[in-house]
Amino acid sequence: MYPEDRVLVGVMPDPQDLIIARDQHWYRVPAKHAPTGIHAEYVAFYFTRKFGPDQRWGIHFFARRTGHEMVRRVDLLPDQPRHPRAEESYFKLQLGPLRQKEPAIVSLRWRRITFIQTTWDRFVAAREINDLFVTDDKFVDRVYQVLKNRGIQPERLVDIREGTTTYIVDMVIPCKNGSVLLSVDQQHPRQAIELGDNEERDLQRIEKAIQQRGGPLTLDLPI
Repeated sequence: MYPEDRVLVGVMPDPQDLIIARDQHWYRVPAKHAPTGIHAEYVAFYFTRKFGPDQRWGIHFFARRTGHEMVRRVDLLPDQPRHPRAEESYFKLQLGPLRQKEPAIVSLRWRRITFIQTTWDRFVAAREINDLFVTDDKFVDRVYQVLKNRGIQPERLVDIREGTTTYIVDMVIPCKNGSVLLSVDQQHPRQAIELGDNEERDLQRIEKAIQQRGGPLTLDLPI
């Protein structure tokens, strides 16, 4: 295991999929939705609400990826020949033994996740989902860490709809009376604060916006 090893986090929609990963050592990814990180050294699994209140919306297990191949869904799950996607192509990611992530990586708030590509060092250190995101802009990472150190817990890389247009903003800070949106991209929603390269000035603007919206909604991480 090296700090730069790649980790692909994928959604595990049903407990039966966990049984397959544990006993048959594979995990499926639809080819038409496959991320570029299919060659990651490790695969981790984000549980949906079907796993119940104790495990849902969290990452509890991971495994080393030992290989992959392209197959039809019906070949993976022959007991479901009438499934609407039975003939579609899937990547079958071959896995080593499942390993438990301790502590688990949790989502403080419900959010839709498809895939997250991260690194081994981030995966090991992460306490919550937003700690996993890797961006090319180190300034965004610094602002995120400063906000967390101040007891503010932003959501990272969030889809925002404005009319018929959807944007991805770097951070969203939920507040008591709305949310503060932060972005380094000039093509962002009109209400977003555009982050520059002056950390102190940007943090002052962010704190002012948070106060104008009644203060942040804070959540405690489970122990």
